[in-house]
Amino acid sequence: MRKIVKWIDEYLEEGLLVISLGAMAVIMGIQVFSRYALGASLSWSEELTRYLFIWAGFLSVSYCTKRCISIKIEQFVALFPKRGRAMFKVANHTVELILFLYLLPFAWKYFMSAVENGQVSPAMGIPMYYVQAAPLVGFILCAIRIFQRWIAEWKNVWVRKGE
Repeated sequence: MRKIVKWIDEYLEEGLLVISLGAMAVIMGIQVFSRYALGASLSWSEELTRYLFIWAGFLSVSYCTKRCISIKIEQFVALFPKRGRAMFKVANHTVELILFLYLLPFAWKYFMSAVENGQVSPAMGIPMYYVQAAPLVGFILCAIRIFQRWIAEWKNVWVRKGE
């Protein structure tokens, strides 16, 4: 069980992104083949690709947060000793965490309005709340990943000088 949790912690976003981006490429490849080689277009392919792209966008925010891939000013922070750099990162992660915790209720309201509305997609007939759950899931994952980074940086702040 511990190995499964560790694997999910390490590869959840990356695995879902690989699957969704691979599925988008395959689906659009089939669509192009069908349109040009068979002379028939698939009614659902562009809709599904769009929905996968939305999910990939929100998952990628969490992935970038986890891997610390973002726009940042490293030259300024690098001037400080290890503890000072960690303090800057703690402050940064605190602001990020506040932002995503602030966004969560809005994402929840957006999701619940989709559930209550009962709208389905035009071509595939799937409930739209499957698509509109992407911001909620993405923001929850971001908050978790930022909190993990926040704890790691606090450990760097409190490390003794000799260690």
